[in-house]
Amino acid sequence: MIFISGNLRASGSLVALAIGDAMGAPLEGSAQPSVWVTEMLPGGLHFRKKGQITDDTLQTMAVAESLVACGEFDQKDLISRLIYGYEMRPEWYGPTSSAFFELVKSGTLPQPAAGIVHKRQRGSRSNGSVMRGFPLGIRYPSSKVYELSLACSQVTHFDPVAAHCSAWLNVMVSDMCRGVPRSAAYRHARSLCTQDEVHAVLGNYENYPVDPSLDAVLCSHAALVSFMQARTLEGAILSAINLGGDADTVGACCGALAGAYWGLGAVPGRWRKELEGCEFIQHLAELLWNSAEQSR
Repeated sequence: MIFISGNLRASGSLVALAIGDAMGAPLEGSAQPSVWVTEMLPGGLHFRKKGQITDDTLQTMAVAESLVACGEFDQKDLISRLIYGYEMRPEWYGPTSSAFFELVKSGTLPQPAAGIVHKRQRGSRSNGSVMRGFPLGIRYPSSKVYELSLACSQVTHFDPVAAHCSAWLNVMVSDMCRGVPRSAAYRHARSLCTQDEVHAVLGNYENYPVDPSLDAVLCSHAALVSFMQARTLEGAILSAINLGGDADTVGACCGALAGAYWGLGAVPGRWRKELEGCEFIQHLAELLWNSAEQSR
């Protein structure tokens, strides 16, 4: 691979995540489009503006801002930032995260709140905790990322499946931001995974049909397939969002991987120009990388 600095990989990861989110948002909840979408569009379930980010990016930024402000993973600080974003646009948030935030706002302590939501909804393996954890991969070397990712996911999502999906993708981002080739980053994540279903599906991604679902495993699988089979960052994101379904979250997760691998320079300028808050997202990524532990 051509040398790309870690700073550009970190910035690429967060900016491409936001682009995947914004491009996928108008396709959220739809069938696979009959005409290949290649540009930012308005519309969708929540009448998005062209280039507008959603809760995928808002929650990711909350994680990144917390890490920069605290210098480490701080659950209390993170929850306050996540709730602040939720209060701005509650209609954008998924059922598991929304139920958790409402419980905490009403006075329930965070740790029991996640378990209560899991029990009430008969599960919590949705993808809301997968989409937000990528700043952990930028901030920490992969030797630390897996366990921290589990902790970050389980703040809101009690189910361990969602946590291990997040950890898998975050390890790949961590390695790739530090110059590890795509295939090696994938093999490393596979070697660390201890959850049987996640290991089976993500560890043999070629053998499973793609389903861009709210389910954490299916969403992670769709994002991973789109990334691993792509030759360019642009191709990866377009493959992800054009699956339809939960297109914003699949697009965001794929974008985070692709940006960490190909770097900011591979993000098309036309997309960056139309992305809401692009300069701030890039600046936040730079702050996060400057505070990062660089070893693998």
